[in-house]
Amino acid sequence: QVQLVESGGGLMQAGGSLKLSCTTSGFTFSRYSMGWFRQAPGKDREFVAAISWNGGNAYYADSVKGRFAISRDNNKATMYLQMNSLKPEDTAIYYCAAAWYNGVYLYRTKESEYDCWGQGIQVTASS
Repeated sequence: QVQLVESGGGLMQAGGSLKLSCTTSGFTFSRYSMGWFRQAPGKDREFVAAISWNGGNAYYADSVKGRFAISRDNNKATMYLQMNSLKPEDTAIYYCAAAWYNGVYLYRTKESEYDCWGQGIQVTASS
């Protein structure tokens, strides 16, 4: 069955770095664009970053642009999110998601456009 499993989260001091991984199985990874979302306590889930099926295009929320980097390894069916210069406001549960590439949109930024999701992982940046 389809599985997306996040790893690499945890507690880090503000200014530090963490790298999240999203390991997938049960579907043809290279035919999907991928994305990261996050949900802070008491807030709606929000878009963080997205990457095209071949890794050639990426898009970021303004709040993380220049600090976070999304990447993928199609041979390993795994996506990554390198998070640098963490801020307390980055504290949230982070989710990875997969969206079928229809040949038109290289990446997706809306939750409703994604087909499957991981269970989420906690990231805490302490001040």
